[in-house]
Amino acid sequence: MTDTSDYTPPKVWTWDEANGGRFASINRPVAGATHEKPLPVGRHPLQLYSQGTPNGQKVTILLEELLAAGHAGAEYDAWLIRIGEGDQFGSGFVEVNPNSKIPALMDRSGPEPIRIFESGAILLHLAEKFGAFLPASAAARAECLSWLFWQVGSGPFIGGGFGHFYAYAPTKIRYAIDRYAMEVKRQLDVLDRRLATSPYLAGDDYTIADIAAWPWYGLLALDEIYEDAGTFLQVRDYEHVQRWARAIADRPAVKRGRIVNRTTGDPSEQLPERHDASDFGNRNRGHYTI
Repeated sequence: MTDTSDYTPPKVWTWDEANGGRFASINRPVAGATHEKPLPVGRHPLQLYSQGTPNGQKVTILLEELLAAGHAGAEYDAWLIRIGEGDQFGSGFVEVNPNSKIPALMDRSGPEPIRIFESGAILLHLAEKFGAFLPASAAARAECLSWLFWQVGSGPFIGGGFGHFYAYAPTKIRYAIDRYAMEVKRQLDVLDRRLATSPYLAGDDYTIADIAAWPWYGLLALDEIYEDAGTFLQVRDYEHVQRWARAIADRPAVKRGRIVNRTTGDPSEQLPERHDASDFGNRNRGHYTI
């Protein structure tokens, strides 16, 4: 890793797109739509607008788990939002999520459509709507929600922090990589200590807390995000996280949910849009047998 030359911040910061690196074309210091583009609407009550990033996978995994558990009302259309091409700045998407981030959900099952944005809010909305993957008792529910919001608050240190500076930044900055690597390892240790005494984050049952955490921490533990990050962070040392990550990866609904809206990696493990359960097909997608 190399350091850049010393940088003295100016008295007033101004935006220079030339310093934006890989994501310069889609990052800007203002919000709002950049173009008119209505969102498509399918036939199911739940309309998801997303991409198969870890945050997007949280929602598609939960929806597939709900369907697997027999909740027919969880049928959904998953429309692809190509964040690398700026789809999230279309007027229709901004109406659903003024923050222009995936995932975003429209629940059209009631008399009036309900918009929900932010992955944690979507998970909680769906869990409450269907009475599933969220404990009923006060103590267990509090534990579940504590871990859910722990992930929501901690996850950006993996993606926008470690992942950005380790994998995407145009310059390797040792201080930034060391700072975020240390924090991610601390978080893995938090999880490992919890999972040493509990099969799942909220206790004995698999909940939305696990569904929220797995696409980030589970895939990191399995060395499936950020090339060679698993070796760099010595993820195999966290044996309880390893056990948890593999157990969740083996769930059929997780195998289905994690490929929805996915556009990278092995083409056989991609389902860019999902409008019916039959879209998965009865076939083998690499090592994910659906």
